[in-house]
Amino acid sequence: MKIKLTDFSKRHFDKNFGGTKILNMTPEEFEKSIDVLNYIDFKNCEKGKNISNLDNTQIFVHDGYASFCKLVAITNFTDAKVGSLPITLENYQYLRSGYSARRDNELPVFSRWLELPLGKPKAEWLILILYSYEQLHKEHSENPNNDGIPFLFDGEWGIVAILGQSHPNEEPMKPETMIRNALGISEGGSGVPLDREKYLKSVDFWDKNATVK
Repeated sequence: MKIKLTDFSKRHFDKNFGGTKILNMTPEEFEKSIDVLNYIDFKNCEKGKNISNLDNTQIFVHDGYASFCKLVAITNFTDAKVGSLPITLENYQYLRSGYSARRDNELPVFSRWLELPLGKPKAEWLILILYSYEQLHKEHSENPNNDGIPFLFDGEWGIVAILGQSHPNEEPMKPETMIRNALGISEGGSGVPLDREKYLKSVDFWDKNATVK
């Protein structure tokens, strides 16, 4: 398969995961459901245009924050809920904050989120964040925690994250994620330097929005 789930992205199928969860299918079933994406030329397809010819399915491709990253928006076919919402007077009381790390070897970073008492609405879109094989191999090879562990991923593109959204457009990467990336691969990032302009745009967006847990 051209596109496969990475081990890291399989956290989305864990009921205890704090981000977007997919609990009505297994990772293997999910990969089969996105088989249509294996026929897309991500490097040469027209960005921002619906490229699906399937009934009831729309697919949009966006460039990511670096040359090795692509974002694919596809009509939600799972039970995934929205991953973020605007902060309003009605939900401000449910806003929480704290320090957390995604993996044991990462430094905890400060973040905030909404804990809604009645749950969250179903997402209309899934945003698949893809990294190229070359970038995945680089991050694996340069991570000191992987010393001696073979790199076994055999897809051309790996899904590193899945986001449930109410729209098919890219939401800015969180400021704490940008900082982690700038810290380098040894700290769980991608090694992409911090872009001040993009960082300030991210701060502006996430000052008004929050992740929904």
